[in-house]
Amino acid sequence: MADFIVAFGLLLAMEGLLYAAAPDLARRAVVSILQTPDPVLRVGGLVAAIAGVVLIWMVRG
Repeated sequence: MADFIVAFGLLLAMEGLLYAAAPDLARRAVVSILQTPDPVLRVGGLVAAIAGVVLIWMVRG
């Protein structure tokens, strides 16, 4: 559970840095996401989730 909380904190820190460092880029990214079709977002999300699990598996063994 502690690892999950640390991972969530890291996610919040990275998101916060993005908005603080480049708010215009973040705004354009949101507009782009809103215009992207659902199937493309689903595939992208699935690929990102699988890549995350593989990365964790490789690091944690």
